[in-house]
Amino acid sequence: MSDRRYPIIYVRGYAMTESERDETAADPFCGFNVGSTVYRATVDKKAPAQKFVFESPVVRLLADYQYRSVYQNGLDILDEDWKPSPDETGKDVEGIAAASVIIYRYYDAGSGLLGDGSARDVKFYAQGLSQLILRVKELVATREGPPGPEGFRCYLVAHSMGGLVVRAFLQNPALGDAAARACVDKVFTYATPHNGIDVGGINVPGWLTLNEMNTFNRDKMAEFLATPAVDGRMDYLPPAAFPPERFFCMVGSNRGDYEVAKGLSRMFAGHGSDGLVRIENASLWSRDPAGQTRPVATAYTYRSHSGYFGIVNSEEAYQNLVRFLFGDVRVDLWFDVDGVSLPPDIPKDADVDALYQVELLAAPRGKRWYLSRRIAEEDSPACRTHKELTNPATPEKRSIYLSTVFLANKARVKQDRPTLAYAMTLGVRVPDYQVNKKFWVDGHYEGSSLFRDTLVIEIAPPTAADPAKKWQVQYGWQTDTAGRATLPVSYQEVIDGKLQFVVPLSTMGAAPAAPGISGKVRLEVSAWR
Repeated sequence: MSDRRYPIIYVRGYAMTESERDETAADPFCGFNVGSTVYRATVDKKAPAQKFVFESPVVRLLADYQYRSVYQNGLDILDEDWKPSPDETGKDVEGIAAASVIIYRYYDAGSGLLGDGSARDVKFYAQGLSQLILRVKELVATREGPPGPEGFRCYLVAHSMGGLVVRAFLQNPALGDAAARACVDKVFTYATPHNGIDVGGINVPGWLTLNEMNTFNRDKMAEFLATPAVDGRMDYLPPAAFPPERFFCMVGSNRGDYEVAKGLSRMFAGHGSDGLVRIENASLWSRDPAGQTRPVATAYTYRSHSGYFGIVNSEEAYQNLVRFLFGDVRVDLWFDVDGVSLPPDIPKDADVDALYQVELLAAPRGKRWYLSRRIAEEDSPACRTHKELTNPATPEKRSIYLSTVFLANKARVKQDRPTLAYAMTLGVRVPDYQVNKKFWVDGHYEGSSLFRDTLVIEIAPPTAADPAKKWQVQYGWQTDTAGRATLPVSYQEVIDGKLQFVVPLSTMGAAPAAPGISGKVRLEVSAWR
């Protein structure tokens, strides 16, 4: 992992009322300092929560990566009288270190404590972000001198509406300085409504201007993002605005623990949400140079939009964040379906459809949490219908994106063990077959799987950037011999482009031929800088 550390700028989410804006303004870290001691192991709210202490994203960054806050003598870096803290000898210094955490305090002006109590348009917040980045650039250069050949860089980390503020700044040339946009190296969003917010299945209306609630209306989004809707959706990231491969979306799937408005929010958001943002609206996609549709890096966790069991104050989201920012290896996980077979008792000439639910659990070695968790009971599996998987006219539907994981040498359980390893459990649920538009009862076993097995992957990267050295990749299904296959890979191959290798579904873990599913796991591995 590189020792290079760039400033991290946090952009918080939506505060609807003046009291909520006051609460935000009164918090030095605008909520990113909130930790947690509990997590939900199951979807059953009657089951007791389990204890798991997570100190908060800010505290962990300060402890794990030696980042520093920029507050000094009661002032923030945008305040006129602000001066940096002295060094360890007590000597006055100028500017700030690159390894600094900066909070974008855009709600101060809209609070009754520090401002006029009035909410602003998201465009105003986007312009302020541009100004903040240039200020941080100036301060880092003052402390550390001119940047290297790549120029000054920073990371943007945003929760909820904060992700829309970031996108407005990046996508709309009128809302900021091009020099500020060029400084952004990576963007990470928690539970951002990239395709707006739906209430009771209806998009927030554009006329709902009170407290800028129409920010989440798709027509309004098209205006401030300066990007037209694509197929009626606003979750498209133009590559010209920002490199999609350097964007990460963290998606929550626990609606049950979102208590805002005494539970009314989660009721109207419905199943398949974090209590406010629908899972299908919380990620982004783009198009590669060949015109192919590609998702941005995405991971899923059983966390709510906020609260005790929220996504920001979770170990899972933090681990995805630091691996994305500082990791060494990127692995995009895909499931390519070769074919599906129906139960033999279904008539050959029947009109058949079904919904296949593809589940994923991706966990690093030696940890008590998942990097990505997609489970049917949590409304987060990848879904395909029988007709989508069998229609020759839609071959793209048979390639199913599951998630992206990043691995980091720093996070190895044993630092003297030179490999990066994780387990990927893949499951495909037995669908509810619809035969001639009626539920097919014969031969149906609720909760059964067409396939379920765990793929263990172990990657040994070279110790230095030496083209002559080889990466070693071992993989295997647990029902077979884990690690049986070995793939030597040139380091230069990985640097130059994505390495792709496929793992057929294990025969021992597969269900009988009919009903059944055949295919392969495809892993795209690349060095991550």
